[in-house]
Amino acid sequence: MKIITRNYITNILSRDNRPCDRIKAGETVAFETYDCFTNQFLPEDATFENVVRKPGNPATGPLYIEDAMPGDMLKIDILDIEMGPAGIVMLGPDSGSEKEEFPKKVLKRVPVKGGFAFYNEKVPIPVKPMIGVIGVAPAGEGVSTITPMDHGGNMDCTQIKKGATLYLPVFVEGALLSMGDFHAVMGDGEVEDCGLEIEGRATIRVNVVRNKNCVPYPMIETEDKLITIASREHVEEAWRAAARQMYDFMKGKIGMDYEDAGMLLTMTGDLVICQTVNPMKTVRMELPRHITQSYGFNSISVE
Repeated sequence: MKIITRNYITNILSRDNRPCDRIKAGETVAFETYDCFTNQFLPEDATFENVVRKPGNPATGPLYIEDAMPGDMLKIDILDIEMGPAGIVMLGPDSGSEKEEFPKKVLKRVPVKGGFAFYNEKVPIPVKPMIGVIGVAPAGEGVSTITPMDHGGNMDCTQIKKGATLYLPVFVEGALLSMGDFHAVMGDGEVEDCGLEIEGRATIRVNVVRNKNCVPYPMIETEDKLITIASREHVEEAWRAAARQMYDFMKGKIGMDYEDAGMLLTMTGDLVICQTVNPMKTVRMELPRHITQSYGFNSISVE
């Protein structure tokens, strides 16, 4: 198994980035990552006064996937997410729903051990590790790793976790996959700037999908959910796009008529805000997989 070390990081997802390595479809690979602060705040003496943050979220990569071509999708099975021994959570005046309440930057180092993040002696929090930034190179100009769009990027979606399968559209030859910005735990919405930011290592298996189910936006399959993801400038635009993507997928790919698709979506679909702090806001639409399986649709990767 190849290991992509964090010696190779980028702050921009771009077709101009030189691949750090390459794999064949079906191979398993591990990505080692910094936290979103490039681990600068892990030392006890690090403060906002003596550390200069680097631009963007450091994403490890990019990785070239052989035979991945524009119009395909990457099928990324997330096999494992390992975390470092401590994470960082912060507040500040620049972002978050209550930024006016926090006139200065503050941060807290939180130990992570035995499946819990120990915020303090009163509050142990069960960890739910996830990948905040994961994306391919977009078709046009490069995009900052702070910004999510249809190529993926900084989606901060809690469902991009161990056991899930993420599908990303391919826009350039080789796809050029990068990832970083892991969280030990994060609430849906990420309302106050960040989750518990942590370094880590993700083990994934990457395949290439080229069939009639391919779409030009990210999707996820979990054990019990089919999920569409949309990122737009405003939350309302994002939820409308995520819902429309799912509705169109139900009609065009699963084969439901428009009335069934609409009624089943409104009865069983869940709209969830992934994050509200990035330049583009991200919302996901979740549909129970038993609904899609009732129509004979088992997986995006199967025709």
